Amino acid sequence: MNARATFTTMESSTAQDWAAIRAESPAFFKALPDRILAHLKLLDGDHGGFAVDRYTHSLQTATLALKDGRDEEYVVCALLHDIGDTLGCSNHFDVAAAILKPFVSEANLWMVQQHGIFQGYFFFHHLGLDRNMRDQFKGHEHYTRTEEFCALYDGPAFNPTGETLPISEFEPMVRRVFETPKNTIYRSPKLFDTAK
Repeated sequence: MNARATFTTMESSTAQDWAAIRAESPAFFKALPDRILAHLKLLDGDHGGFAVDRYTHSLQTATLALKDGRDEEYVVCALLHDIGDTLGCSNHFDVAAAILKPFVSEANLWMVQQHGIFQGYFFFHHLGLDRNMRDQFKGHEHYTRTEEFCALYDGPAFNPTGETLPISEFEPMVRRVFETPKNTIYRSPKLFDTAK
């Protein structure tokens, strides 16, 4: 059994305690893609009234982005854009953005964060909402990127006969994108050394 910290409050923690915690960190961080993929799989079979289940929608969105030549990080964002559906029924885009934030560019993060509002252009009017809610972002540098994401990939990915690549196509991409955080307060290289 590995050493464990002995403190019962953060205030009483010691450098020795944190050495024990840091020793466990690489394995924990290395397993992040496995946890993300397992959570994404929770969408399998959840139709929520849609023509395809949410898992198929995620795979189809990523398939469309990949086939259109988008880079790996963008494709992973497409795959995970609705991963928050299981826990964030009212704000799934916030959950997805929180997961992706340390690992993706500001442009891709903004796209995922705002896709819920931008996607609303196609259906909000059926629910008594303002389909032009996205107009509040007119002039934003990532407006067009997010508009395109919804129109080209997210919006058309509800097709029961649409091309849907298997998760095995995307798993290596997920592993590479989540290998090393780009934006985090935890800057110590030892925390993210997954070579161990």
